[in-house]
Amino acid sequence: MASTPPHCSITATTKPYQSHQYPQNQFKNQRNHHHNHRNQPHPQKFSFSKPLTSPSNAAKHTTAVGAAAAASSTRAPISQTPTPVPSLAPDFSVRRSTRFVSKMHLGRPKTTINTRHSPVAEEVLQLALHNGQAGLESVLVSFESKLCSSDDYNFLLRELGNRGEYEKAIKCFQFAVGRERRRNEQGKLASAMISILGRLGKVELANSIFETALREGYGKTVYAFSALISAYGRNGYYEEAIKVFDSMKNYGLKPNSVTYNAVIDACGKGGVEFKRVVEIFDDMLSGGVQPDRITFNSLLSVCSRGSLWESAMNLFSEMVSRGIDRDIFTYNTLLDAVCKGGQMDLAFEIMAEMTTKNILPNVVTYSTMIDGYAKAGRFDDALNLFNEMKFLGIGLDRVSYNTLLSIYAKLGRFEEALDICREMEGSGIRRDVVTYNALLGGYGKQGKYDEVRRLFGEMKAQRVLPNLLTYSTVIDVYSKGGLYEEAMDVFREFKRAGLKADVVLYSALIDALCKNGLVKSAVSLLDEMTKEGIRPNVVTYNSIIDAFGRPVTSKCVFDVGETSELPTDTSSMVIERDIVANGTDGENNRIVKFFGQLAAEKGGQAKKGGGGKQEILCILGVFQKMHQLEIKPNVVTFSAILNACSRCDSFEDASMLLEELRLFDNHVYGVAHGLLLGYRENLWIQAQSLFDEVKSMDSSTASAFYNALTDMLWHFGQKWGAQLVVLEGKRRQVWENVWSNSCLDLHLMSSGAAQAMVHAWLLNIRSIVFEGHELPKLLSILTGWGKHSKVVGDGALKRAVEALLAGMGAPFQLAKCNLGRFISTGPVVAAWLRESGTLKLLVLHDNRTHPENTRFEEISNLQALPL
Repeated sequence: MASTPPHCSITATTKPYQSHQYPQNQFKNQRNHHHNHRNQPHPQKFSFSKPLTSPSNAAKHTTAVGAAAAASSTRAPISQTPTPVPSLAPDFSVRRSTRFVSKMHLGRPKTTINTRHSPVAEEVLQLALHNGQAGLESVLVSFESKLCSSDDYNFLLRELGNRGEYEKAIKCFQFAVGRERRRNEQGKLASAMISILGRLGKVELANSIFETALREGYGKTVYAFSALISAYGRNGYYEEAIKVFDSMKNYGLKPNSVTYNAVIDACGKGGVEFKRVVEIFDDMLSGGVQPDRITFNSLLSVCSRGSLWESAMNLFSEMVSRGIDRDIFTYNTLLDAVCKGGQMDLAFEIMAEMTTKNILPNVVTYSTMIDGYAKAGRFDDALNLFNEMKFLGIGLDRVSYNTLLSIYAKLGRFEEALDICREMEGSGIRRDVVTYNALLGGYGKQGKYDEVRRLFGEMKAQRVLPNLLTYSTVIDVYSKGGLYEEAMDVFREFKRAGLKADVVLYSALIDALCKNGLVKSAVSLLDEMTKEGIRPNVVTYNSIIDAFGRPVTSKCVFDVGETSELPTDTSSMVIERDIVANGTDGENNRIVKFFGQLAAEKGGQAKKGGGGKQEILCILGVFQKMHQLEIKPNVVTFSAILNACSRCDSFEDASMLLEELRLFDNHVYGVAHGLLLGYRENLWIQAQSLFDEVKSMDSSTASAFYNALTDMLWHFGQKWGAQLVVLEGKRRQVWENVWSNSCLDLHLMSSGAAQAMVHAWLLNIRSIVFEGHELPKLLSILTGWGKHSKVVGDGALKRAVEALLAGMGAPFQLAKCNLGRFISTGPVVAAWLRESGTLKLLVLHDNRTHPENTRFEEISNLQALPL
């Protein structure tokens, strides 16, 4: 840690080469517009650092598109004739990816198709289809004098390819090339044949045709190279596509727009870093090749895959400034990028603009938006869009149905989820692996393990093959439910299926180990994972860090190598026998042994131990590893680290941990460290900025952040600071309806947050009493551990609040009908609040303060205690 690492924001989504954000209000208040900038084309390098339209400038124009055009009015637009958008319903009945279909160039002019074939070619096609390969050459020979050169042969190649008859197409190609003497016509035939084979996934054959054409002198054309680049790209061989593209210079060929479009599309499909794609785009512009709609749609697709919503918005503006028409595919791909970036309000504005451009949202548009809302946890908005689809008569496709089903499953509304299944099947769409994965995950989260078993068996009986996500989901569900032997059986089945574990499966296993206190085993599995070439993600590391934030009884002292020390209980003995019987070794053996440890842990027999400074070093080591792998910590990481601080043996240990972490992110951990040390006045401005970032999170993540920060402060005696944080959370509505004059609801709060809130609430109702108002007849404090809770009776939160109230002598008692509810009458509480010593009990202080806080404290006390 000698050098200070670059800043890693817990909420940042921008890449290092993105230096600005697109103004999000640019799509608001849409009205009609016009623009007509017609300058001479000139090479233009695309840069991410150039300024965009500011909100104030955008207001000068009547629409977002007009604003974007004005921002780049010196750039040359390329006018293109809009093409009609066909109905897409049939194409979506079998697709699983809205992104894939939205990028298909349906309805666009097929520039490579030549319809100038003769009627004889039609006759030859029918004979070729009805004759075997052996008889094909005789057909071609007999009609050779009647076929009109390459036009007819290109027609035959294309139609045979469309029917999947690639072997006949190759034979026809070889016949045509052997009789054609003009090099340029031979080159056209070669380009057509390469394209056909690429579309059919026959990449090796396409390359063979290309190599032969190059060797014999008729393949040295831009079109042949472009066709091979496209063939590689559409089949996922992006590295080969780029190599072919780079090799063009060796042959003195200058790429054209088709070439650039093909290589950009290949980069998008291969997940190439966007910075590299931009370099290709800049090369295109500097070479004087003007981009078209397909170019930008392919670039947008790259942004979509990388969730680079800001870059996608910049590209959209560039399209507008160049006068390039946008189509439904442009908007759908842009929406996909924006939704993946979590910018759902902006996405809604973009969708609203589509109709003003005479582009009607289709099933892909709605599927993308619904999925975006669902992933953002905004299920009501997602379901509202679903109802809008039905009202507009837009038929659902497989993706739409599965997304809706997933939403209902996550909400635990299984009857409605099954209704969607029945409706989907009634429309002719069978359940697929995505359907079953959504149901398995939903039932698993609700602890309905019998339903998980039934569905897992049903999908296999219906010949729906489980995929990697299926196995990861079921193993995760069983592990979290303590059904470790079942999880082991599923893992064995997973290995028999010949599948290779991915980051999701490993993370699920690591999380299960961590939640059972087997942290060393989790770290060992993490090492195994990286040796297998699988890159951990932030979820993986969060599980390990979170394990250090659990009570000291959850720490383990043995690792996978100490299996001899495992207790010989029934479940672990069964698992050991399974290991021997199945002859499992290597990675499989290691994972099965982990299940053995989990089974032993389930019986309460695993060895436990304490922590201390050693754990702090472990956390720092994990964080250092995340930094080395350029894995950005998020708000969950921060919450887990704060929980770990709360478990530190001393204030000094917690302070040291946060001080070290400031090297990684001074903004985030600097605020936490400053609050822990008792700084306030200047630090509170920085804290507000941090709270602003957390505000964009979903409610459960935000509440976890505030709970963790408050717990840490409360634990180390910084109780006034804890109260300031918890009141800030209340002001920002992190916990909805948390208090009224008659009731304080604490059931979503941690112990420290709840205690700080009790003090604040009692101070508030005290001010009501001293203002001369009566309190409600009945006052309640809810801790969430009543008769309807998952755990009835003796909960940690209830115990903490009960001890706090008793310590202050507050006249509250447990309600007989609800074990998690403390009640009292208004007059009794008012009398207690009027007592001379009560105020001193209610006002909180920090154990550690700084002189700079004096003025801040005076102001805060005046606001908190109106008399």
